[in-house]
Amino acid sequence: MKDITEQLEAIRREVARRGGDLGETVAVLVKRTYQADVDDVWDAITSKERLPRWFAPVSGDFREGGSFQVENMASGDILQCRPPKLLRMTYGGPTSIVEVRLASAGADATDLEVEHVVPIEMAGSGAGALYVGPGWDQGLLMLARYLGGEPSDDPLADQNSLAGQEFSRRSIQAWADAIRASGTATEDEITASVTAAATHFAPDL
Repeated sequence: MKDITEQLEAIRREVARRGGDLGETVAVLVKRTYQADVDDVWDAITSKERLPRWFAPVSGDFREGGSFQVENMASGDILQCRPPKLLRMTYGGPTSIVEVRLASAGADATDLEVEHVVPIEMAGSGAGALYVGPGWDQGLLMLARYLGGEPSDDPLADQNSLAGQEFSRRSIQAWADAIRASGTATEDEITASVTAAATHFAPDL
């Protein structure tokens, strides 16, 4: 794996609180550029054959109106599917919405964005980003390794390794910084969420 600092700095993170017809929400946004074309990245994130090599086995149907189940993790419904640019779905519950957006970034390069939006009642504050942000960072890291020619025989074991947990520990700090910059949570809320995230994502450190 490339240097942890390099991998962390390759990811851009944003946190926002928003109002709307459905009430106030917290939005978590991660962005990364991959050295692969849009069609290849789209296939990597939707192919049942390729997903287990960097993420997890996924069953179901990646079509609009379809549903999916990630092995031992969340399930959801596909709300929009517009290959190779947009995938919008529920993730773990009907009010937890994930939108994946892909755009060409030049020859053989793709900008990928993942936005995860939940009601303020679920997140508590912008500090709620710490419950999902480090997990998305791990996903973007594993995808980068896979597209770079380093598929994994067991992505979950890699994430739970000491090296994986060190990446998560530093990811948690990066998310705490992003939350502070957003002004969406108090310092006490951030501190409490950092502690909870470390227990979940880096329990052995």
